[in-house]
Amino acid sequence: MIDPIVTILVGLAGGIAVGSGLVAFLTVLGIIPRLAQLTNTSRLVTKYESAVIIGALSGAWMSLGDPGLSLLPAVASPVGLAAGMFVGLLAAALTEVLNVFPILAKRVGVAERISWLLFAIVLGKITGSLFHWLYFYPMR
Repeated sequence: MIDPIVTILVGLAGGIAVGSGLVAFLTVLGIIPRLAQLTNTSRLVTKYESAVIIGALSGAWMSLGDPGLSLLPAVASPVGLAAGMFVGLLAAALTEVLNVFPILAKRVGVAERISWLLFAIVLGKITGSLFHWLYFYPMR
């Protein structure tokens, strides 16, 4: 059996790694200042930063327990769809910001057909998500 101290150390190390990645992500890409610039709300930068910190701490605290939200399928489905769209659009926006698609298309040799590359990535994401939810969480 694994010693509880080892479990605590592994969890702490994982939390530090993920937290460092989040801070690096926000710092290197300048997400919060860019958001404030786009929305003309530069005076609210500290509130944005506080919201990110509170969200991160709330998520970490909730992940330590077993929070249960008893939502009806009619409510849970749109919420899940919106969350999935948010994650997908965030990933797409980040790859565009970092110019990943043009570099990938050039290296693979399909620069003139970049729309096909994007379409293939979208279909792969949809297929993988559907497989995950239909296989691991079948309708009851």
